[in-house]
Amino acid sequence: MTWNQGGGGGGGPWGGGKSPWGSGGRGPQPPNLEEIFRRGQDRVRRLLPGGWGSGRGILFVLLAVIVIWGVSGFYRVEPNEEGVVLRFGAFDRVTTPGLRYHLPAPIESVLTPKVTDINVIDIGFHPNPGAPSVRGRAQGATELPEESLMLTGDENIVDINFTVFWRIKNAEEYLFRIRNPALTVKAAAESAMREVIGSTEIARAFAEGRAKIESDTQSLTQHILDSYQAGILITQVQLQKVDPPGPVLDAFRDVQSAKIDLNTAINQAQAYANDVVPRAHGDAARIVQQGEAYRQQVVLQAQGDAARFVSVYQSYKAAEDVTARRLYIETMEDILKGANKIILDKAAASSGVVPYLPLPGLHAPSSPASTPQGTGPSSAASPLPGRGGQQ
Repeated sequence: MTWNQGGGGGGGPWGGGKSPWGSGGRGPQPPNLEEIFRRGQDRVRRLLPGGWGSGRGILFVLLAVIVIWGVSGFYRVEPNEEGVVLRFGAFDRVTTPGLRYHLPAPIESVLTPKVTDINVIDIGFHPNPGAPSVRGRAQGATELPEESLMLTGDENIVDINFTVFWRIKNAEEYLFRIRNPALTVKAAAESAMREVIGSTEIARAFAEGRAKIESDTQSLTQHILDSYQAGILITQVQLQKVDPPGPVLDAFRDVQSAKIDLNTAINQAQAYANDVVPRAHGDAARIVQQGEAYRQQVVLQAQGDAARFVSVYQSYKAAEDVTARRLYIETMEDILKGANKIILDKAAASSGVVPYLPLPGLHAPSSPASTPQGTGPSSAASPLPGRGGQQ
């Protein structure tokens, strides 16, 4: 049977054209608060026949208050928090994350500091939240010269902006040892940075010394906070800017350029010296070695000549005639070795033959084309056998 058929007066399976909520075609209706409140009063009257002023009503109210008061002691500690329970305002205990319970107020109360969140403090500048950031720093930030200008170890002024990252290390000390944690961290970090910069040269602060400045500042800041028992851990110190002050920036760049030129000239001179000096040392060593070799050669030659002279003298003393003739022959051999020698035989002049004998031509090889006619060995050697020659 469909909803439009009889049996229910029409209007749907509930009859009368009504929906389950009491009126047809208008959808769900909001609850009537007055009706709910009236029904609650009726139930309370049935539970408390004598009314609120009776002993049973007072007891019920007290029990309800006690239950509500006891339930108020439940609290929740988030994963990034620690619960610090105070009993009558004094520290009692620390609770871990989760659903915990403490005695309701005013006996105990709880504080839940966020111990794992990283807090950030900027020193030397004030970032603009709406400006875009580059390398973690907001562009167009407001400079704070009273914080950023510092004196270096070589008495130069440097403009430094840096950021300190920290978190809670000990919740009890953090809550009860210091009044303003952020201001304390800022003052300690700025003091530590000024001390570190005061012992650092400006050239190192601009170049290779940045990492050491960050590390030393972090260690010194942590030492200061530990001496205060602040319960704070410095996780990182990050330099944002290390520059000369704005009014002297151009002059500083000129000075740095001049220093670079100076270093370049020194390096070139050192390279030239490294090239010339070893070469000069090598030439000097070579000359000394050549002189030493020449000295040894002269000495040995003189010693050999002396030994030869002594040997000849001994031979001369043993046989003076033979030795003298031998010396004469050797001397004449040395003298006539390179001379052009010609022998003329006077005895053969009457025979009509030219007494001519070219001795150098006899030893030097000659070709047929270069040998002069009538001057060969056969034409000049015939009158000489058995005859003495004259030089």
